Amino acid sequence: MKPGNILNALGIILVAFGIIMLSPIVVALLEKEYNTIFPFVTGSLTSIALGLLFQKYGGFSRNFDDLKRNEGLLIVSLAWILTAAMGAIPYLFYDLHPVDAYFEAVSGITTTGATILTDFSLYPKDFFFWRSLTQWLGGMGIIVLFVAILPQFAVAGRQMFFAEAPGPTEEKMTPRITQTAKALWLVYTLLTLLEIILLVVADMPLFDAVCNGFSTMAAGGFSPNPLSIMGYESSKITWIITFFMFLAGGNFALQYRVLLQQKPLALYKSEEFRFYTTIILICSAVLSLALLVNKIGAPSDSIRDSLFQIISLMTTTGFSSADFALWTITAQTILFVVMLVGGCAGSAGGGVKVVRVLFGLKYLKREITQIIHPQAILSIKIDQKSVPDDIGRQIMGFLLFYLFLIACSTLVVTVLEGDASIGLVGTVATIGNIGPGYGEIGPMGSFGGLSVTTKIIFTINMIVGRLELIPFLAMLHPDFWRFK
Repeated sequence: MKPGNILNALGIILVAFGIIMLSPIVVALLEKEYNTIFPFVTGSLTSIALGLLFQKYGGFSRNFDDLKRNEGLLIVSLAWILTAAMGAIPYLFYDLHPVDAYFEAVSGITTTGATILTDFSLYPKDFFFWRSLTQWLGGMGIIVLFVAILPQFAVAGRQMFFAEAPGPTEEKMTPRITQTAKALWLVYTLLTLLEIILLVVADMPLFDAVCNGFSTMAAGGFSPNPLSIMGYESSKITWIITFFMFLAGGNFALQYRVLLQQKPLALYKSEEFRFYTTIILICSAVLSLALLVNKIGAPSDSIRDSLFQIISLMTTTGFSSADFALWTITAQTILFVVMLVGGCAGSAGGGVKVVRVLFGLKYLKREITQIIHPQAILSIKIDQKSVPDDIGRQIMGFLLFYLFLIACSTLVVTVLEGDASIGLVGTVATIGNIGPGYGEIGPMGSFGGLSVTTKIIFTINMIVGRLELIPFLAMLHPDFWRFK
């Protein structure tokens, strides 16, 4: 690896991020919250200064054409860690402990949605705007954003783009990676604007509509309302957000083909998207039945809340239309199952990803068939195409390491907190970038009461989960750290 390449790339990203950090000042001026401007100016200047310092020591080079894969992986990992650190600076001005500030910033930029806040009345509007904006920036991907807007990454962006891209597939919509990044952000932005408009029409205040729109399309879950979507007490708003959460969990490359290339059957032809829809419909029906049997709410509310919560947790958005921590064990178990699935590859959602679950099921089916027919040569097909052996090994390796990390984090946190529920559900919620869990860390709860060590572990979980383990696992190999 060449340190100059890494420092220059990170420097450019930090300068651009610092400029973006000035955007909450607009909200502060509109709301006449002039005393809240300084935290964001400080964060912005710090990010820009650090970025320029990195570029100085990197030689101010703009040539990244020879960027190697391990350099791309390291740049992506450090970019998420450093931008979260810069994003946490404004939070320090509101008496948050540094660990809490960084936890909140990481939760935002990784679109997890877990919060340490307990009293929302203590914070100004630009604070909540920044929380939601960090989720929106992270939803499509920090690197994807900068590949789209920074010409320096026109060639080198390919290495970083696929190091960050969610899912095991490399979706190519256009010949050039910068065009692909711009196309993804175009779809993402258009859907966000459409949702904001519909929420305003449904009588949600404009500021709340913007914040919730950002968080919905990012599959993030931060809301300026302390009771999440339940706090608006509106079926129209709940149904609108349900629909856009569903889109946020779908592959944006396919949605690009539907919306801009006018190929309406693109989503239907995707086996992953059909499986994604099937899981949602079946689990929502079962959950609705469970709520009806236990007489939790009116029938119409049970159907609405079941569909909302299944989509919210499966897409790892983490919004709440009801306090599901108060539901029965049966209902909570159904929700926990979909937590383990996640959204589609190429979506804003986190988790394992639907395509990996689909492959895993087909792999098990093949192994069972192989027992009966040991001489048969059977391939695993998705979308009528055989999955290459190397991709198959990567998927199975990912699933094994994912479960291994869940087990390790669960054991350590359970010992630290003395609560197996926090250990297991908190780990799944943070590694899967979901957000709320049950009990103390439920949808109406907070991660603020956990120990500092647990918060650090969960912070690491969120970053590793958003990067889909690959850069993290690569760094464990000694050959990764060969510098020139």
